[in-house]
Amino acid sequence: MSRRTGPFDLLWELYGDQEMAAVFSAEETVACWVRVESALAQAQAQLGIVDAARAAAIQAACADPGLIDLPALWEGARNVGYPILNLVRQVDAALPADMRGSVHFGATTQDIMDSGLALQLDAAMAVVEERLRELGDGLAALVVAHEATVMPGRTHGQQAVPTTLGAKLAVYLDEVRRHRARLLAARDDVRRVSLFGAGGTSAALGPEATRVRSLVADHLGLVDTEVPWHVARDSIVHVAGVVVGAATTAARLAREVTDLSRTEIGEIGETVGHHRGASSTMPQKANPITSESIIGFAVAARSALPGLSRAAEAGHERSAGEWQVEWVLLPALFANGSSALRLAVELVASLAVYPERMRSNLAADGGLIMSEHAMIRLATHLGREEAHDVVYGLALESRRRNETLAVVLEEWLREHPSLPPVDVAADQGAVGDAVRLSRASLALWSDTLRTEPRPWKDPA
Repeated sequence: MSRRTGPFDLLWELYGDQEMAAVFSAEETVACWVRVESALAQAQAQLGIVDAARAAAIQAACADPGLIDLPALWEGARNVGYPILNLVRQVDAALPADMRGSVHFGATTQDIMDSGLALQLDAAMAVVEERLRELGDGLAALVVAHEATVMPGRTHGQQAVPTTLGAKLAVYLDEVRRHRARLLAARDDVRRVSLFGAGGTSAALGPEATRVRSLVADHLGLVDTEVPWHVARDSIVHVAGVVVGAATTAARLAREVTDLSRTEIGEIGETVGHHRGASSTMPQKANPITSESIIGFAVAARSALPGLSRAAEAGHERSAGEWQVEWVLLPALFANGSSALRLAVELVASLAVYPERMRSNLAADGGLIMSEHAMIRLATHLGREEAHDVVYGLALESRRRNETLAVVLEEWLREHPSLPPVDVAADQGAVGDAVRLSRASLALWSDTLRTEPRPWKDPA
């Protein structure tokens, strides 16, 4: 019977993160299971539970990359419902006849699969961390370059007060910093060994169960634990939420680029190229295809989180169907989340910035973006409430006459000669702490990279 490869995924085909795909590939998944079986034999030999010669033979067989016949493994798993029984039989069959019978001694299927998953999650988190670091570095470079590039700030979809592009991107940079810190903090929570036997009591592993488990964890580079987690999936939900949060930030950034690249705004945009983002029918179009794909991947990653949360409701000492949900959703969540971040790195690295359009847009609506500035300057003489009402009336007059705020304000001030002039130029003097907060975000990012360790990653 030929193996089915699953439905075609166009978004993944175009832009999927292949490094993350390799972490959750069939070959790597099975390789991680085999590594766990090998480590188990090694640990049991150290404690005299399994004959040293047999353990050496098991380790030698497990080191053979061609050991497992994958089509036969999946065929057997379809009948059993799980792959480990057939995997153990294949490993055992590869041993000399007098060395057989000691593979998987005292373990249960989920011990092997969950310990293998811990290895994969550790590698997956290393990929996500790398994506976050690259995205943060790219954002930091833009913050440095544009800390003083004045542009309209917007609230409720309308111009509010002037800001700088650096200040806007500094907010994203700090989000990335926090996501990376959360990911690093969560890594030991999910890269835990699982070796507690059929019902979580380690009964089949015998009196040396605790020492066996510790040695297996040490051989695999995983974190040891005293309590089983066969049905305790809170840590998986937590780290999945961290990855989804990071992908959501990537999508928010992509949405920002999409909105600011609108024809009517045109302040930033994606890189341009021949037929890049072209329409099949509108020759003038250059669609924000990277941003759109980021949003697509992020939504796909986010949609997996409720299912994983539901699967964490499993009861008793072993789930009845909830575990299988993870097999589908967890790789998809990491793959889609990492793909969103990888594309965000590309987006930031090639972002086009148009300061002249920013300056032009600052003058839109008659320069009323400087209304708060004018109010605060007048408030020192009139009090805040009166100053607010004065500028509110001037804004109405500006729009009624299709005249600039500067003109109507100057006219009003001529009628009130006791008041000083008010400069309403939308320039660097009108952006408050924008430059300072840009630099604060940069400093936090730099300090984080110096003080936080990189995730542990098995050199093998």
